[in-house]
Amino acid sequence: MLTVRRSGFMRRLIDRFGRLHNNLRISVTDRCNIRCFYCMPADNVEFMPKSHLLTFEEIERIVRVGTTLGIDRIRLTGGEPLVRRDLHVLVQRLASVPGIIDIGLTTNGILLDEQAQLLKDSGLKRLNISLDALDPDVFKAVTRRDGYERVLAGIEAARVAGFSPIKLNAVSVRGLTEDQIVPFGHLARETETVVRFIEFMPLDADGQWQRDKVLFAHEIIAILESEFGPLRPVVAESGTVDAKNPLAIIGNTITHAPAQDYEFADGRGRIGLIASVSQPFCASCNRFRVTADGKFRNCLFSHEETDVKTMLRSGGTDDEIAELMLECIAAKNEGHEINSSKFIQPDRPMYSIGG
Repeated sequence: MLTVRRSGFMRRLIDRFGRLHNNLRISVTDRCNIRCFYCMPADNVEFMPKSHLLTFEEIERIVRVGTTLGIDRIRLTGGEPLVRRDLHVLVQRLASVPGIIDIGLTTNGILLDEQAQLLKDSGLKRLNISLDALDPDVFKAVTRRDGYERVLAGIEAARVAGFSPIKLNAVSVRGLTEDQIVPFGHLARETETVVRFIEFMPLDADGQWQRDKVLFAHEIIAILESEFGPLRPVVAESGTVDAKNPLAIIGNTITHAPAQDYEFADGRGRIGLIASVSQPFCASCNRFRVTADGKFRNCLFSHEETDVKTMLRSGGTDDEIAELMLECIAAKNEGHEINSSKFIQPDRPMYSIGG
């Protein structure tokens, strides 16, 4: 197996700010079967030709090279990854790569009822299901498509297949989803589902994001506490909670998870907050991305990409691919600057980058 070394030491994906990267998010397609306004245009979407997408063999090769640099966690994304034919075959291939200890998947759940058990049997460890509303009408307003009942069927199929806990990702948008927060709270309390509320980010295809449309994490907490009483921050291992800012974890160990989890005071249920706008987690980021068309991105909001597909298809060696990966991480910026006048929305929307 390839081992990449410099001066006798195993190299690692460490950027100039000292962040170690072990988490690779792989987009397998830009296609999707719904049209969430915060991600895609409603109509007339031009998808990549299938020949432009990385093959399963190419994805596996990237992962094998990445493990020699410390990659041990994978998340498959899209677009909607379940529209990629035979996705379970890719899961099987990646699960067999020495050094990979965790494979997750983010899906909208529309096709999950057909594939949940097969994915579980193939080695998928974790599932995140995007569901922004528990009301069919609000669901359709967000997705601009039908499919709410199919998502619910997918969630049930995932539960039957043995995925636990199942995490639901709910993007929170002011003026649209406030009345969904309490129902999600009840769902978290009445089931083993972990609901994670995500602040609306500037990655929409139409470029219509406005800061005043962001429903902030502290507002979501206030809504939940008004209904259910106090929430307790779940303390990260070896860390402590900052009483003045409970969304931040401080201490000797910085959590790399983007979500800060909370428990209800009576111990029934857990929710998470991903405060990408109001409380960015850039300082502890340990992830980077491969787009479906074979570009390394060291940040979701990056304006620069590193082309690995050309190297894969032109006879590049594993050492050259590793060097490309190292260079990409070395060039990573300190943060996304959403809260700065310097921020410029990326040209690629979310569906094209990979969630």
